[in-house]
Amino acid sequence: MIADVAKAAMLGLVEGLTEYIPVSSTGHLLLIEHFFGFGDKNFGKTFAVLIQMGAILALLSIYFLRLLRLATDFFIDARARLFVLGVLVAFLPAAIIGAISYGFIKSVLFNPWVICFALIAGGAVLLWIDQLGLKPHHSDAMAFSLPMYLGIGLFQCAAMIPGVSRSGATIVAAMLFGADRRSAAEFSFWLAMPTMVGAFAYDLYKSGSQLTNANIVLIAVGFITSFVFGWIVVKTFLGYVSRHGFGLFAWWRVAVGTLGLIGLALFG
Repeated sequence: MIADVAKAAMLGLVEGLTEYIPVSSTGHLLLIEHFFGFGDKNFGKTFAVLIQMGAILALLSIYFLRLLRLATDFFIDARARLFVLGVLVAFLPAAIIGAISYGFIKSVLFNPWVICFALIAGGAVLLWIDQLGLKPHHSDAMAFSLPMYLGIGLFQCAAMIPGVSRSGATIVAAMLFGADRRSAAEFSFWLAMPTMVGAFAYDLYKSGSQLTNANIVLIAVGFITSFVFGWIVVKTFLGYVSRHGFGLFAWWRVAVGTLGLIGLALFG
């Protein structure tokens, strides 16, 4: 039991550190589970989604006052209503496609080979976007146009492939549509709220029967750890990417994906 608690804490740490940076938290969790083991296979997949709520609550705690102000302004400010509508528009494509494709995603795409290739490809995309020399004309994540919100939401669907990264897909899309690094990264935070809460609720509905009292203890450990480290990342990420770009995350993806492929080739 102690060993399982230690593994749960490690997975929670990885989730918290990777959920909001463009490296694919789900991909990292699944690779760790594959190479180091964690309970039975099906429970591992469910655990990877459930502990994301720790990182989501970290984000919600930091954005609480902004969410409260947005809720208040919704009834008196057209700009606030447009932003809420924009987040919903961006959320819907992934919600619809995810619900339709749930079985295929879990049974086929949750595959370590897919994850490793997706990590490497995503790293190449981040290096490419950093070197494009884009001239942004949007610096406020709450002031994009509705077509831009929809385009970002469509891009987010690519993150259903583990290893692609939800935050990476939304950030790249926003920058291609004219956002600067900071506003692109910040909108990925806003979009994470409904997306990850929805993923949590749907996965709990589909896989809740796999949970036992012992599993709940492990989820609690992973949940708390992901909350703490998710909070730290949310507090520091926007400032980092504004100054340094995405090179560090791109090369990390390439390194992890390459090491994963070597491990799969040698050990299966």
